[in-house]
Amino acid sequence: MLKGVTKSLMIATLLVGAPLAASAQDHKLRMQIGANVNDEDYDGMLVFKDYVEAASNGAIEIEVFAGTQLCGNGTECLQGVADGNIDISMTTSGGAAGAFPYIQVFDLPYLLRDDRVAEDVLRGEFTNVLRQKIMEDSGGALRLMTIGNTGGWRNFANTQKTVQSPADMEGLKIRTVVADLPQELVKALGASPTPIPWPELFTSFQTGVVEGSKNGITDIMGMKFPDAGLQYITLDGHAYMGALWWMNNESFSGLPADMQKVVNDGFYALQQATFASPKRKSIQAYQDFTAGGGTIYVPTPEEKAAFKDAAAPVYEWFNANIDGGQEVYDALVAAAADAEAKIDGLNSMASE
Repeated sequence: MLKGVTKSLMIATLLVGAPLAASAQDHKLRMQIGANVNDEDYDGMLVFKDYVEAASNGAIEIEVFAGTQLCGNGTECLQGVADGNIDISMTTSGGAAGAFPYIQVFDLPYLLRDDRVAEDVLRGEFTNVLRQKIMEDSGGALRLMTIGNTGGWRNFANTQKTVQSPADMEGLKIRTVVADLPQELVKALGASPTPIPWPELFTSFQTGVVEGSKNGITDIMGMKFPDAGLQYITLDGHAYMGALWWMNNESFSGLPADMQKVVNDGFYALQQATFASPKRKSIQAYQDFTAGGGTIYVPTPEEKAAFKDAAAPVYEWFNANIDGGQEVYDALVAAAADAEAKIDGLNSMASE
């Protein structure tokens, strides 16, 4: 269980081989993502590179790496940033959960209402709460720079039928990663969680080993899952696919104050780019899905509320079993409520 991962073990894992200092004179930064050049994360990286190099008048050079050139997976990449071998990298919540289990708060379902709420939350105090907590738990090695988006929203998709309610999930074999939280969610909704490695998922759909998954539309179409029988998507939007952008703290602190501002502004530009890119790319992806015979169902507000009610045991499990879980859960729920109230107020004013 993740509950057994203690803070001391996390710090020890992250700090093995960490450098004592970064050179304040060397402004060449190595920036890495695990995705390929067609991904929205790469779009964000190029926006960051262009902004920082221009705004610093060439004082900072950003070297970009895509794929597995510098590290093989999210855990390795995060370790590389902590060690100082990589200056900047991105992980999903899954890639960071081994070191910071409470990062799985992004995998909790139905806490963020829509893009507007999610983006408001990630621009605000909630991200600062995470930043400070991670800085402390990593012994000052890791700085969470910003949180963007990678792939839009996770939705339930399957090979069997249109899912309109939790009752329709009953008995479906849903692919999950090998982690407790997504399996708890699938069980809470009445389906059967089936851990399958990502490269094996296409064949698993074909053979019936699994009948569904929880993915974004660009991943579904990029992997050609409809060709394996995945023909039904329910746009329940149960999880916002957050992209966590990390920087070695010594690399950041070693920059002059004016260059730190440039880097921070660059991450703001990156965040805006990754908020926008999945929206654009999903348009064609959904068109291609329906053109291939796929069916898309949009739950009513009442149906979506039923999904959230069915998922309630997952919140209880998270708060009871994840070290630091209650703190970040409360912070996210409060930030989401504030964002909803602000946005609803602005909408009311615009309607007057």
